[in-house]
Amino acid sequence: MIVIVGILAVIGAVVGGYLMAGGELLVLVQPSEFVVIGGAAFGSMLIANSPRNIMAMFQQLAKITGAGPSKKDYLELLTMMYEILNLARRDGLMGLEGHVESPKESTIFKKYPKFVKNHHAMTFLTDTLRLIISDANLAPHDLDDLMDVDLETSHEEHGKPAKILAVVGDALPGLGIVAAVLGIVITMGHIDGPPAEIGHHVGAALVGTFLGVLLAYGFLQPLSANLGSKADEEGRYLLAIKQVLLAFHKGSMPATAVEFARRSILSEARPGFAELEKACSASRSSATK
Repeated sequence: MIVIVGILAVIGAVVGGYLMAGGELLVLVQPSEFVVIGGAAFGSMLIANSPRNIMAMFQQLAKITGAGPSKKDYLELLTMMYEILNLARRDGLMGLEGHVESPKESTIFKKYPKFVKNHHAMTFLTDTLRLIISDANLAPHDLDDLMDVDLETSHEEHGKPAKILAVVGDALPGLGIVAAVLGIVITMGHIDGPPAEIGHHVGAALVGTFLGVLLAYGFLQPLSANLGSKADEEGRYLLAIKQVLLAFHKGSMPATAVEFARRSILSEARPGFAELEKACSASRSSATK
């Protein structure tokens, strides 16, 4: 929602200030400038990126109004991890095998449908647990390195759409100049015309530069920053899973392992110590019934 408010604020401020200064709104409506700038920007994006990356960008843009993981999401994640680790401590690592191999049928994962829908998080968790279960001699530092590789790869993948928008945003002012130069070329072809006609063509040319700069710094660059921030939030969510698994693999008790993860969460979304302890106690009580 805040994104939509921001977009409306940019449009309102630019158009409102223009009208307050006595500008004519219809002068800004130059379809040919939109065709030159928009078409060239879209074409350059197609040249520079694969269809998969472009599709990923549009998929992320469709979710631009969504929020990142909240305190509730992290609380559910840590509670779920606590329940999983308690099961492993009680029944051994082999007790997790059924849950890991068929997570959608797991009695634990079914309690947390929002986590199950997070494909990247589920894959990261189950793949790491499979490795821990299958290799009893896996050294903690090797597990740490392996998860870091996974996190880096995931962050790079999630960050590509933001980079695409940033590159196109960087190109837009230049494309605006291209549209302006074309407008000046047209103006020179009518140099012997009346002043009003020449002024119209010069104004249309300047609109091209205006659109290029506005679209770049008013929309695409901010949208790129937004997508980059969401990629960072997704990475932070996966990092919490890593902290739990690594601490438990080093021998920490389940309560201590989830505390490692809680401390890695940014303060704006971090559950309180007592809040997490209460949720974990409730999950433990329900598991024994």
